[in-house]
Amino acid sequence: MARVFTQGNATSMGLPGRKSIEIASQALGTDQVTLRYVEIPVAQPGDQPRKPHRHDGFEEVIHVLEGSGCTDADSGSHPLAAGDTIVLPSGEWHATRNTGPTTLKLLCFFPVGDIAVRTSNG
Repeated sequence: MARVFTQGNATSMGLPGRKSIEIASQALGTDQVTLRYVEIPVAQPGDQPRKPHRHDGFEEVIHVLEGSGCTDADSGSHPLAAGDTIVLPSGEWHATRNTGPTTLKLLCFFPVGDIAVRTSNG
C-alpha cells in the first residue's frame, strides 16, 4: 500500500551545525528505505566541520537540491552543485560541507530502514 510521508511528521536528527530531518525510515513505517532532508548553513568563522562517518553494508545517495558544497571522502574531494547526485559506497568515510554563499540543501537516500546500527562516526 502506498504511503505519504510529510515533513511535518519528520523526526529531527539533532545533528550539530545543520538541520537534518528523517522523512521516511523504519521508525516511521518503511521496510527498506530511509530518506533524510538536510540543510547545511554557510560556514562561519570558528565553525567546526562535521567529522567523517561511514555506512557499513549499504550505499548513501546524496542529491543536491540547492546550493553548492563538497563531499570529502576516501576517494577524494567531490565538488557538488544543484542538480548533482553523489553515490557513496559502503564503508567509505565521508563528510559533506557547504562551500557556497547560500544554504546547501540535500536529500539523502539509504536503501535500508535503519541506518543508525551500521553507521560509524570518525
